[in-house]
Amino acid sequence: MNWLMLLSLAVIIATVAAVTGIKPKKTRPVAHTNMMGMARFFLLVLAIILAYLAFRARAG
Repeated sequence: MNWLMLLSLAVIIATVAAVTGIKPKKTRPVAHTNMMGMARFFLLVLAIILAYLAFRARAG
C-alpha cells in the first residue's frame, strides 16, 4: 500500500464516522445539531460533485 491508499482509507473511515455519528465515550453529543446537519449536507454535495467529475473523466 502506498501513502495515497492509506490516506484514502483514513478519509473513508473518517467520513463514515462523521455521517453515522460514532463518537468516543464521555464526549459532547453533536449528532443531532444543526452544524452536523450542514456537515452531512456538504459531504453529500461533495460526493455528488466528485462522482460527476469521475463520470465526465471516464466518458472522455
